Amino acid sequence: MFKVLIPAVAALGLVAFAAQSRDAEVTTGDVMAHGEMTMPVMGWSVHHEGALAKLAYGVANSDQLALMVTCMPGDRTAAVYGDVQVEGARLTHASYAVDPLSGGEAEETQISLNDPSLTALAQEGRMTVTGDAGRFQLAASSEERRLVRDFLAYCSPSRT
Repeated sequence: MFKVLIPAVAALGLVAFAAQSRDAEVTTGDVMAHGEMTMPVMGWSVHHEGALAKLAYGVANSDQLALMVTCMPGDRTAAVYGDVQVEGARLTHASYAVDPLSGGEAEETQISLNDPSLTALAQEGRMTVTGDAGRFQLAASSEERRLVRDFLAYCSPSRT
């Protein structure tokens, strides 16, 4: 049970931190002049596991993720996992599945790949989410917006 709770609590803390400091110019693992470690910054990344594409918001090169969207080429919808929910998205709940973030059981949520929340993230660099830390926006740099556009193009039904 602790194997699932510890990453979940850590992710919630990181989500709260990211909501307050996303725009700060801090990089993961930076050491301050006094030898103190800075908090890791969360950001967007895309990964592929076989044909499965994963759009994730979390700490780079770690399993500390707040949100993950997964899809296969040609899909019209994507699965959403995480400690935050996409605000305003037309989400539909699917069956229970294994949560790729925790490895435990989780309810799989589906989102349309042309949902305004995903297209706004790709075009404007902002996605509003809600979680235990409240309502806040996840930002995407111009490079991260390109990654999101590539993710959406990869999954697009017109690709097949």
